[in-house]
Amino acid sequence: MRTVVERLDTPWAVAFLPDGGALITERDPATVRLVRDGTATEVARIDAARPAGEGGLLGIALSPGFARDQRVFLFYTAASDNRVESFRYADGRLTEGRVILSGIAKNTTHNGGRIAFGPDGYLYVGTGDAQNRGAPQDRAALNGKILRITAEGRPAPGNPLGDSPVYSYGHRNVQGLAWDAAGRLWATEFGPTVDDEVNLIRAGGNYGWPEVTGAPHRAEYVDAAVVWPSTADSSPSGAAIVNGSLWVGALRGERLWQVPLDGDRAGDPVAHLQGRYGRLRDVERAPDGSLWVLTDQGAGSSILRVEVG
Repeated sequence: MRTVVERLDTPWAVAFLPDGGALITERDPATVRLVRDGTATEVARIDAARPAGEGGLLGIALSPGFARDQRVFLFYTAASDNRVESFRYADGRLTEGRVILSGIAKNTTHNGGRIAFGPDGYLYVGTGDAQNRGAPQDRAALNGKILRITAEGRPAPGNPLGDSPVYSYGHRNVQGLAWDAAGRLWATEFGPTVDDEVNLIRAGGNYGWPEVTGAPHRAEYVDAAVVWPSTADSSPSGAAIVNGSLWVGALRGERLWQVPLDGDRAGDPVAHLQGRYGRLRDVERAPDGSLWVLTDQGAGSSILRVEVG
């Protein structure tokens, strides 16, 4: 393991460029930085972002056709809502911004914010309930959901609720999205004071919040695949799948969790790096097969490169 870069300010998400560099979002200063050869250079400041609490500049994703269209997608908290904006990355800058999805309610907590393109080419957006306990079960609301949209922001074809961006619902605060080799989507989610979760996402699935948490075995809800009964052990954030395991960064738990996957079943989590680097915000598979792990230490944060077997 080695440190890739130090002295980042609240890094939240990472996306790797085809040329080997990586774009990093910093939540509180609302900046995007290019990390290359141990140096982090600012490439954009998102003036429309309004950081507060857990809100600010959050998720990042590259277009599946990035080599052709150079589009970068950002999730951020604006003055009135959370939104997704598409930019063009050229000459080391982000330009030509256009908002493709808005109206996701904001709060100082529970904003969600993770975005990722799936193997089907559509953009998946994890949202939180923004402290509105009625939103996750309201299928017309954008909060407490995983959304599936086109690169232009329209509901993706084949969504389970018809002409709606909603892909799954009943979520409290989705924080990580990752697909396995078979195309199954796994998501991490904060529980309240109990029952942090890893969920195997099914189209149209109701994951229970706020009626239930964890795996209560009630037919109307989808049980979590992994449950941490104490949120002190996890608070699971960003996630990536490498070598048949889901790797999850833990905030309160201050460790890197390895969750072995066997088809649609998840095994018992195994802890790594416990208490060594503080809160871990994001985990992403690097092009060389290693993991990049973003620490969450305010203005003294860093990126770690971790080799996994």
